[in-house]
Amino acid sequence: MRSIFLALALYACSSAYAIDPAAVPPDKRTVLDRYLTSAEAHRMLSENPGGTLFLDVRTQAEVSYVGVPAGMDANVPFMLVDFDHFDAKSRRFTLHKNPEFIRSVEQRLQAKGLDRNADIVLICRSGDRTARAVNALAAAGFTRVWTVIDGFEGDTADSGAERGKRTVNGWKNAGLPWSYALDPAQVWLPPGAR
Repeated sequence: MRSIFLALALYACSSAYAIDPAAVPPDKRTVLDRYLTSAEAHRMLSENPGGTLFLDVRTQAEVSYVGVPAGMDANVPFMLVDFDHFDAKSRRFTLHKNPEFIRSVEQRLQAKGLDRNADIVLICRSGDRTARAVNALAAAGFTRVWTVIDGFEGDTADSGAERGKRTVNGWKNAGLPWSYALDPAQVWLPPGAR
């Protein structure tokens, strides 16, 4: 009986931050089904800063010019911008997957004294890129990777004066601490770069 109670208590503690997967939009779902709002992520990180790795997976340009969440361990971009190729149809520069992503996450875990069994929290602009990053880490054998479903900037408003603007939710809109300043220890550089 005691082992059943302990198992239930551990389950309750491990899912204290969890969002019901059925409430998560399909493009933000992951194979691990571990979801946090920005407010829940902030609380989780505040309660266990040494035992959790908090990574921003946005591009270097995004973290440089849009800002970063306070408490972030590092920026490890999941996608890299091809500044030498502009897609006229989408009206954006193209992106490609960071070939160093998995290895960079492993290095950040080791630097913090953590292993693949530690909680890893990922944040991006609005939660869809982190879903792809979580799935890539899951395919590499990671099992405790959380996605911040509303991201740093949040989702876009569907109607009204704010239509199309990222004002619905997200780290910044929740009034959580953030900054434009990057510490050199948080910066991701490709291998061989200074």
